Amino acid sequence: MTSGHAREVLALALDTLRANKLRSGLTVLGIVIGITALVGMTALVRGFDQSLRDSIRELGPNTIFVAKFSGLSLSSGRGFAELARRPNITKDDARAIETLAPSVGKVDTWFGAMGEVQERVNYAGQRSKVLTVMGATEEFASVNFIRLELGRLFTEAEVSRRRRVAILGRTPYEALFEPAGIDPVGKRIRVGAIDYTVIGVFGKRPSVGTFNTGQDDFVLIPVTTHETLYGGRTARGPGGLMVGRSAMIALVPKEGATRDQALREVQEIMRIRHRLTLDQEDDFDLATQDAILQVWDRVSGATFLGLIVISSIALMVGGIGVMAIMMIAVTERTREIGLRKALGARRRDILLQFLAEASVLTLVGWALGVAAGAGIGLTASLATGFPVSLPWWSFAIGLGFSGFVGIFFGMVPAVRASRLDPIEALRHE
Repeated sequence: MTSGHAREVLALALDTLRANKLRSGLTVLGIVIGITALVGMTALVRGFDQSLRDSIRELGPNTIFVAKFSGLSLSSGRGFAELARRPNITKDDARAIETLAPSVGKVDTWFGAMGEVQERVNYAGQRSKVLTVMGATEEFASVNFIRLELGRLFTEAEVSRRRRVAILGRTPYEALFEPAGIDPVGKRIRVGAIDYTVIGVFGKRPSVGTFNTGQDDFVLIPVTTHETLYGGRTARGPGGLMVGRSAMIALVPKEGATRDQALREVQEIMRIRHRLTLDQEDDFDLATQDAILQVWDRVSGATFLGLIVISSIALMVGGIGVMAIMMIAVTERTREIGLRKALGARRRDILLQFLAEASVLTLVGWALGVAAGAGIGLTASLATGFPVSLPWWSFAIGLGFSGFVGIFFGMVPAVRASRLDPIEALRHE
């Protein structure tokens, strides 16, 4: 087909669609909905995905977490009741790792990371919302890569002597001190029924999207103080099951050692301490940034696949609408087709004209859907601050789907039109 012929076919297709604006608009509605869902939801999901990945990366590429269980075990399909029966992680486990693992550098022990202890913070008659009270050592910031905004961290002496000192997360600082412009360092606060001296304030921790996931809703005290005051606390898990008190260990390799070396050594030490035989699985979790990202990759991949399926269903519905309308168009224009054939139009010309009309319909739907989807994503971002991403491949996928739908569903009416007998067509009323 020459370029001039192609332009003529396209011009005829556009003239036909302009002559039936309402019908054409209703025909492309399904296509618009499908592309809008694909582009709009992709913008939001990709923005959320990138935000979550940035948050996970804040853990640090070399940090290793030893936990009774974590999202890694839960994502593998294991039941919570089974995981809750695992042995608790203890301070002795942390000391063994620090002593016996030659590749491990800094080691920190956390209590309360699962939210076992929830208290309000009081200062000068003001009270915060309920916060998590965590215990950690002086290494908390170095293994957690959290920024200290005011004051200082615990000293080794404060941890070993069970001092009642506290470092505030951003939430209690903003609630009790920032509005009045008060420097909290050195002030006495009450956490529950216990008095503490504030020695520092942490900066904001990264959040997922713009959601407040409680990442700053905590107060940090020495792990020994936490153990003394709250040693009997337990946490309530899914289904009301009580989870025994368990520590979490965070560690980083020594300079010059690799994370994989440290992982192997920690796994061997923990298996020996838990008396596991060679045929028994680990009854603890070793979590790293990469492992957490791999779990999220599976979740986000399944989410995107579901999004493609939903969009495809809408596009298929739109395609059926395109086919139905094009079949009606063939019936309405039977005499026109017969006249064109009588004047020398070939079957291929008729076929291409109707395919062009169907393709133009779906491509118009694609353009409107892209505009609507991008508009929804950008509006949501401007209104809520939620991060969005508009990757080029979402437009390309939508274009490919639209083109396929136009050709596939336009083929039947186009073939029917091209096969009409010119004499019978001219007799059609």
